[in-house]
Amino acid sequence: MSGQIFYRERQKVKDGSKTPRFRIAAVAGVDLKVYADHLRRGELEQIADAVGADLVELKGGGGKGKHK
Repeated sequence: MSGQIFYRERQKVKDGSKTPRFRIAAVAGVDLKVYADHLRRGELEQIADAVGADLVELKGGGGKGKHK
């Protein structure tokens, strides 16, 4: 089994901004240290290819903050 890199889209990214949009949330089965806070999709794909891992996108809950 190859490793997996779990990532999600940033919460506060603006449409049309040129800033990196993704964060790595977890890594399984791969010895990998990540020093960047935010990454572009192409950068994630390059990392996954280099270490032989699959990318897994985490879906958000779609809520508006904490529940009361």
